[in-house]
Amino acid sequence: MKSYFRKEIDAIAGYTPGEQPKVANLIKLNTNENPYPPSPQVIKVLRDFDPARLRRYPDPTADALRDIFASAVGMKRENVIIGNGSDDLLTMIFRAFTSPELPVAVFEPTYSLYPVLAAMQGAPVIKINLDTGSFSYPADSVQQAKNANLLIITRPNAPTGNCAEKELVKNICAGFDGIVLIDEAYSDFADDNCAEFAAEFDNVLVMRTFSKGSSMAGLRLGYAFGSKILIDGLMKLKDSYNVDMLSQELAKANFLDAAYRKECVAKIISERENLTAKLTGIGFKVIPSQANFLFAAPPDGDGAGAFQALRDEAVIVRYFPGEVTGKYLRITIGTPEENARLFQVLEKRFCK
Repeated sequence: MKSYFRKEIDAIAGYTPGEQPKVANLIKLNTNENPYPPSPQVIKVLRDFDPARLRRYPDPTADALRDIFASAVGMKRENVIIGNGSDDLLTMIFRAFTSPELPVAVFEPTYSLYPVLAAMQGAPVIKINLDTGSFSYPADSVQQAKNANLLIITRPNAPTGNCAEKELVKNICAGFDGIVLIDEAYSDFADDNCAEFAAEFDNVLVMRTFSKGSSMAGLRLGYAFGSKILIDGLMKLKDSYNVDMLSQELAKANFLDAAYRKECVAKIISERENLTAKLTGIGFKVIPSQANFLFAAPPDGDGAGAFQALRDEAVIVRYFPGEVTGKYLRITIGTPEENARLFQVLEKRFCK
């Protein structure tokens, strides 16, 4: 049959999201979800929400949320845009800033959706390789990205979990002649963040999500902030009502309960450090993580084998084939009980 798709669409395989398996007694540590529920305030909003309101359209620009997020980062409503998850925002950003004549630069390895979005635009991808041992960032990143119109820094990085040094990020923002997107999906678990760069530099966007630290992956909500010129441009690309009414209300309630979110994040960080020590103790190489997951190579360097051994015991983690990434597992930090089960399986395999 003749294809009626654009040649770019015919050529791509599409993005493969993390597996959502239907397995009994599953320990699910593969998609970096928060193991703790969202704020109790979310339950209150759900209980009290009047369903008759759903006959009306939601606020198309989610201004109440924009005001809350803007206040949290010391900016104004005009500096914030809300999306149906970070992926919605990424789609807008790629549509706005990439094309066959406008390449995107990404660090490698990184979030595997970026190249797919570039392919949809027919945009070339410039890959800037991280160090294969430590996954540190090259000092000449601006030079390597000079032909790109968009440069993405995922901080903390996925799937490695480490952070680019903040001073290096600042230098990139100052020296890159294009748009710098700082994807801070995991910043709740990091020692610092780059929010101030969105106000300091006209070419910088910072993006965050409710899927990780806020325990609302099922809600689909994200936001980005930057100069008014950048936000105004992205608003032209936004679907008219891209965030539904109930999601706006639930996100507001969850975000305002900062104490609860901080408590959950602290528990995850504590478990992250405990699991790091345990895995290191049985010979794993663990990349120092600032996220809610670990990137860890088993003693024999056989990431695929360790992945399958865990799967055979109904413990699901993430595995990325490749010359470098294939040596590692990406392990979401779960509850203490889930982490203990994961370690029990790995200890049995590597401490015979």
